[in-house]
Amino acid sequence: MFTNIVTENGTLNDRYILRRENLYQGANGRFVERFFIDASKSFIFKPLTNNTQLGKEVWIFENVLSELPLKFPKILSYSVQNKLSVNWIILEDLGTITHTFDSNIALELTALMAKWHSLPAERFSHAQLKGPKPPIEEMADQILQNKEKVFSIFKLHNISDRLGNKIFSAFTSKPFSTVKVLCHGDLHQGNYGYAGDKTVVLDWEHCHMNTPFWDLFHLIDISHPDFPKPNNHTMRNMILDCYCKEIQISAPDREKFKQEYYVFSAVFSVWMMMLIQSDLDNQRAKWTPEQLSRQLKETIHNLVECAEEII
Repeated sequence: MFTNIVTENGTLNDRYILRRENLYQGANGRFVERFFIDASKSFIFKPLTNNTQLGKEVWIFENVLSELPLKFPKILSYSVQNKLSVNWIILEDLGTITHTFDSNIALELTALMAKWHSLPAERFSHAQLKGPKPPIEEMADQILQNKEKVFSIFKLHNISDRLGNKIFSAFTSKPFSTVKVLCHGDLHQGNYGYAGDKTVVLDWEHCHMNTPFWDLFHLIDISHPDFPKPNNHTMRNMILDCYCKEIQISAPDREKFKQEYYVFSAVFSVWMMMLIQSDLDNQRAKWTPEQLSRQLKETIHNLVECAEEII
């Protein structure tokens, strides 16, 4: 069906397409598109959108997703080659995805997350899988190296020295968990939603081995310029309780697990705060200052809530 749809240069061939529309732009500037071969049949064309993830989405599709009880767009055709520009996949079109965040989808995603986190880690120990951001230990090191700058940003946004010192004391007094599971890697609100009445999880190319807190943070507390997300203490604890139940963490150990999450979330949020503040100061991001300001406000809100929970 897809013969000649993609040119030798790795772009859609307009000779065989009725129409096309951009969906979003990847990190390398290339666009993911919906294209129609006739009035009723549409598909998704996804070129390599992050140059560090060559062949990863196809690998995940073939080795992981078929085992999971979740909805995702199936890969119908693909090209994986050393030349970056000619790497692409064609996916089924699930229609309009409604990207939303509420207790229903959050708890459903948490239960699904527990299933992919429960896949045997040894199966993926030799796979060349890499996440989109540095590991939490590197984030913590960057924060320590820039402590004075961090506190100046805290002051700018009315975060007290007491809370700042509490965060630094928490992550410097004990190491982060070394438990590793298979993570989606980029589970922000733009990568899940409803297709009709089905919950779908998209864009698995950043799947990698990491602490379970990585996916939990992206679901609960990460902010995104394009997807404002309501959040509060009640929702956060509901999701964490659900995860503990699904993973079968015993009641006595749940508070310890939550405390580890609060520290992880606070550190990740401080790192995000520095990144967003830098984008605002240098006006170099692809998002508007209004979007970044809202994202920063949301990040600080989540940061403060998690920091206050640290014992």
